[in-house]
Amino acid sequence: MPAAERSRRQVLADAVRLLGLAATSGILGALANRSEARNSVWQIDPDRCTQCGRCATSCVLTPSAVKCVHSYALCGYCQLCFGFFRDRRAGNQPFAENLRCPTDALRRRYVEDPYFEIAVEEALCIGCGICVKGCDLFGNRSLQLQIRHDRCVGCNECAIARDCPGQAIRRGSPREPYLLRRKGGRP
Repeated sequence: MPAAERSRRQVLADAVRLLGLAATSGILGALANRSEARNSVWQIDPDRCTQCGRCATSCVLTPSAVKCVHSYALCGYCQLCFGFFRDRRAGNQPFAENLRCPTDALRRRYVEDPYFEIAVEEALCIGCGICVKGCDLFGNRSLQLQIRHDRCVGCNECAIARDCPGQAIRRGSPREPYLLRRKGGRP
């Protein structure tokens, strides 16, 4: 009987050790995940973005931490910018019924004939991507969506990334917080 009792004690001791090991590895894994989240930022890959509009509605913040940014190096400074103007409009005047942006976040400034510069008023931008879609379809793709890290709360699991149909949102290095399109053709 003492030998059988000893083996039961041994089995229980081994089980307690295994539970302790499993708990320790779980805690270490959670700490590693937390460390990785602190050492990375959420990014939007503009070449995978489908401008679905979910950035505006899925973010835990209102308005969204996602904003439209303008890459001036890619811009053609067109008089007829389809990021700014709707493709079906009554004329080429910047009246509300002719504009793409629902919040009037895009500003157009005359440079010289026939060139205009587009600027984004980020405080008004809701991250809907309507202007980006217009620029992608008819323009040179100089408007793009980016997660602004001064607004982003750095959720452990980004709600926008979870809902993104193009899987364009991922964690990246804080040394390169924004992924931008490069000059050249479409991917």
